[in-house]
Amino acid sequence: MAKQAVPDVLATWMAPFAAAFTRPTFANLLVLVAGAVLAPGRRTVASALSSVGLRGAATFTNYHRVLSRSRWSGLAVARRLLALMIAAFVPSEPVVVGIDETIERRWGPKIKARGIYRDPVRSSHGHFVKASGLRWISLMLLAPVPFAGRVWGLPFLTVLAPSQRYAQERGRRHKPLTDWGRQLLLLVARWLPGRQVVAVADSSYAAIELLAAVCRHLTVITRLRLDARLFAPPPPRRPGTKGRPRVSGARQPTLVQRLANPGTAWQRVKVTNWYGQGERQLDIASGTALWYHPGKQVAVRWVLVRDVVGAFEPQAFLCTDEATEPVDVLRFFVRRWSVEVTFAEVRRHLGVETQRQWSDLAVARTTPCLLALFSLVTLWTNQLSACGLVIPRRAAWYAKSGITFSDAIAAVRRQLWINETFSISRLDRDTVEIPKILRDRLINAACYPA
Repeated sequence: MAKQAVPDVLATWMAPFAAAFTRPTFANLLVLVAGAVLAPGRRTVASALSSVGLRGAATFTNYHRVLSRSRWSGLAVARRLLALMIAAFVPSEPVVVGIDETIERRWGPKIKARGIYRDPVRSSHGHFVKASGLRWISLMLLAPVPFAGRVWGLPFLTVLAPSQRYAQERGRRHKPLTDWGRQLLLLVARWLPGRQVVAVADSSYAAIELLAAVCRHLTVITRLRLDARLFAPPPPRRPGTKGRPRVSGARQPTLVQRLANPGTAWQRVKVTNWYGQGERQLDIASGTALWYHPGKQVAVRWVLVRDVVGAFEPQAFLCTDEATEPVDVLRFFVRRWSVEVTFAEVRRHLGVETQRQWSDLAVARTTPCLLALFSLVTLWTNQLSACGLVIPRRAAWYAKSGITFSDAIAAVRRQLWINETFSISRLDRDTVEIPKILRDRLINAACYPA
């Protein structure tokens, strides 16, 4: 019955991941993926089974076990997904990845790893809002998607970062965000030998310990404090000099002092797609320095930015590759905006925060799978777009020009439904014959959207 519930086109799309699962687990996984794509509301296992016509299956527990019991490696799946996306979207350019965290609002005594965090969506500089839930750290490929005409954030690896209370209750050491970030970034660098990897992150990951640990393996671009301690490189050591060699040179002016200095050399540049607001004119100043604290240092290129029209306060960025052009630093960093867009899209279209698993393993797997599904849908849509099967949904009152994720998932859903043996009458090409079982599934999907 599971075989009949899965369209052939989906089995073809998912074939690159078959080696990571046993044959029975992979067959059940295909059913869940089909159901997760077709389900219009919640993304529970029950809703997935209902969407593929298996609401009466007596073996429904087998599908729950894919997430809660079956043995398969999420890292192996993530590595294969990243390879597929790089081959499709960035075959030769630098691989730009974004790292960021999001809060999945979850309650209940059985959700053990949850904590109380600042809600980044509802909070502002002057208003602090708390949220109870799970904190996820996600790595996304930030690549231009041809059919969309812009950069999308494509998740491929997401891990659960338990709360400090969770660690204390179990007598474990709490792992901060910077430790998680170091492990994840080094893992990606190990997966991509020979490729230039650029990681962009917000100020949460602007820590000397993190940058010093990963800068030999990849390039990191993040924000920089305006009062950071910047130094010149150490002068050459003269022969016969006693004592330890110097680790830094003279202290440089702070970026706050450079802002106030009328002698600072500014360059006017244009940056496209500045935080989703189109082209923006900026004045930038840049240089190289050692970001130094006692016992810790990292060589950086700093970029100081001020808006020509004064729409935002001056900002500073750093790049651990001193040879990177300042404009490229900004162009890479503004790709991070697509990360926030992806987090919003997976909630709106893929049901993140509607799943209801409570076992530890299922909780740790479900949200990363839904985030990865965003990338899978993008990959499949890219194939359909090459055949002219993806168009933006327009209306008389909305002249939509670009393709969004809602159009992408609609195109994939259309292919899955069509692959369910629609047949065209030979006598009347406008008449489509639909099997009764499939008709009932379509009606149920329309009548029970939640």
